[in-house]
Amino acid sequence: MTGPVEITVAGSFTAYQRPERAVVRATLALEADTAERVHARAAESQRAVTALVTPLHDADRGPVTWWSSDQVRTWAQRPWNQDGVQLPLVHHARVAYQVKFRDFAELGRFLSAAGAVPGFVVDGIEWALTVVRQDELVGRVRAEAVREAREKAQTYADAAGLGPVRLVAVADAGMLGDGLHPTAPAPAGIARMAAVGGGAELSFAPQDVAVAADVHARFAADPVS
Repeated sequence: MTGPVEITVAGSFTAYQRPERAVVRATLALEADTAERVHARAAESQRAVTALVTPLHDADRGPVTWWSSDQVRTWAQRPWNQDGVQLPLVHHARVAYQVKFRDFAELGRFLSAAGAVPGFVVDGIEWALTVVRQDELVGRVRAEAVREAREKAQTYADAAGLGPVRLVAVADAGMLGDGLHPTAPAPAGIARMAAVGGGAELSFAPQDVAVAADVHARFAADPVS
């Protein structure tokens, strides 16, 4: 071998961080035999949930930093029984909520209280980081992924009897191929909600937040003379 040898490798790194925020996604789901009754039940449950959230909300210092709810959605349907007989009309109402907590003890107390509200159902809890911490971790894992790629390339170079590697190109995973299409990152998962304890008040074991980076890199190394 007289010219430089090209070495293409992948590098990856994952960092794990205890969550700083928890986003509760919940729904009020009610039904009744008339539109008037389902509206009344939805309004009553809405007032109960609002009364629980409002005292906790403070964007800067509160246990709840942000929350939202959509408008009441209503519809009606006529179900069928197992014998194929169509039953009387059933009216439904649904309201979706998102509540972001910074205090996980208050999260447990809120869910314990909200569980007594008619129609309240927790759809999931997403454990998350603040934007500042997320950005810090993203920068760190990207740098570590490139470092891992360089170490891997040098290992190949050493095994092949080549000298020190030098970087030729680095890109998001998939961008060094012929199609130049980056590999889509794995979607952020909704953490499992782990309730601990048998009392009326819930406590939680938050799932660590994983921040990952994958890169493809191309290096060149000269034969050792």
